[in-house]
Amino acid sequence: MSTPSDWENLVTTALLGTDRRTPPGHGPGREAPVGLLDAAAVQTVRRRAGLRPARAARRPEAASEDPRPALPDAAVRRLAMLLADRSAPGGGGRRGTAPDLMELLPQWLAAANARGYAAPPHALPALLDAARGRTDLRPAALAFAGPRALWLARLNPDWRFALRATPGGGAALPGPEEAARVQQLWQEGLFAERVALLAAIRTREPVAARELLAATWSTERAEDRLMFLDSLRTGLGPEDEPFLEQALSDRSRNVRATAAELLSALPESALAARMADRAGACVAVDRTRDAPTIVVEAPHECDAGMERDGVVAKAPAGRGERSWWLGQLVEATPLGAWPGRLGGRTPREIVALPVADDWQGELHAAWCRAAVRQRDAEWSRALLGAPAAPEAGGPGAVSLAERAKLLGALDAAERAEWVAGFIGTHGLSEAFQLLGVCAVPWAPPLGRAVVDALNIARDAGSYPWSFSGVMGLAERCLDPSEASRLDGLLAVPDEPEDASPGAGGYWAEAFQRLVTTLRLRAAMTEELKPEPA
Repeated sequence: MSTPSDWENLVTTALLGTDRRTPPGHGPGREAPVGLLDAAAVQTVRRRAGLRPARAARRPEAASEDPRPALPDAAVRRLAMLLADRSAPGGGGRRGTAPDLMELLPQWLAAANARGYAAPPHALPALLDAARGRTDLRPAALAFAGPRALWLARLNPDWRFALRATPGGGAALPGPEEAARVQQLWQEGLFAERVALLAAIRTREPVAARELLAATWSTERAEDRLMFLDSLRTGLGPEDEPFLEQALSDRSRNVRATAAELLSALPESALAARMADRAGACVAVDRTRDAPTIVVEAPHECDAGMERDGVVAKAPAGRGERSWWLGQLVEATPLGAWPGRLGGRTPREIVALPVADDWQGELHAAWCRAAVRQRDAEWSRALLGAPAAPEAGGPGAVSLAERAKLLGALDAAERAEWVAGFIGTHGLSEAFQLLGVCAVPWAPPLGRAVVDALNIARDAGSYPWSFSGVMGLAERCLDPSEASRLDGLLAVPDEPEDASPGAGGYWAEAFQRLVTTLRLRAAMTEELKPEPA
């Protein structure tokens, strides 16, 4: 039987090349590569056939039952088809008209989980393999796989990620009434178990979770304190302020920064008031000019009090220190403080004011971060502006990346309406980031705007791969009921004289794939309906 060192020697020889290292038992020359391959073949057979006698292992206990209802037969077949198509199409060349089934798997899993189905036992290995290869699949795949996936993960090292990704490694967490078990797990449990326990208690009893953390806070490692502190985002309230104020003096900079971020999300906190005072001293309205103008006087130093409140003193490379400090102060200031400090103006009126000395970009970017952090819809609308405005489609005070984050503070319908208006005015070339934050399936006005813009691009004779990202989103996000509206786009169009050669054929393929995918998604939804009794 071969030993690990024999195989490692062969691998090392292959990596270095036979001209630099000869295979065992062979001399240098033209036959050395052949000798290396022969030796590798022999060692492979030995590795596969060799088996050392071992004591018989104890038979594993049976997996626990999954009480959820079984998948309908048609959905079982569909899942097998989706899991079998794990080879995604290459990055170049024509994709043809066939749907990308692997890209539909996340949507299928979300729909199956929403209906509370259990995974078929025979599909679990393929499902775990798919989740191992794609981290974005793991939450939905493990929720669908249920307790049997954890049972399998304990038997196969390749699937151990399932144990790490599941709070407490799949073990049942004690309830709030089991005080002794809670204390034992908190004192003696593994780190992942303690994080899961704290998060579970925080969801049910925020005060009890904070008190549990406070009891051992001073003895925890810095990296653990950071993770534990992050769990306080759930149920964050004014009663957490004293504990978070104490954490502002922590010896770990990351812990201090997280505590400051959480306190800045409490508009009535003392930290928020301190930040508002500092930012208010830097930003004011100058009424002596022809028109009211915002003037900025950025901080000249970052004092110890600012650092304690979470301001990072050292600016990143390429950033000026004063603008860096200013941005952090404005970001941490409650947005509700600005109307009173800037003449009683509304957020829309404040954003519309001119800003002197090229400070507009820095100031508006900080307000954007504050609006995202504080989930403030009114400020988000003001900073987004009208989707048809000229500056919405190009460089401006608020970038497209910032606009995408601001959209998250609006409800799904308003978000879709704004993006539809943006596409109607500016087209699809800059819309990819914005489309990615819209609820799925896209609302009808947004779906129509995307299809109309794709049709305009097709008629212009552009190559469809310029819009491949948007087309891929459309395949996953368009409402399947839109398929019938696309039938008129399946034929190869007449190409204008200035069109890219062959673009019409590519567009016909792309629209055919889109229609086929939409109808497949409709079938998937139908198959997940409960079978009649």
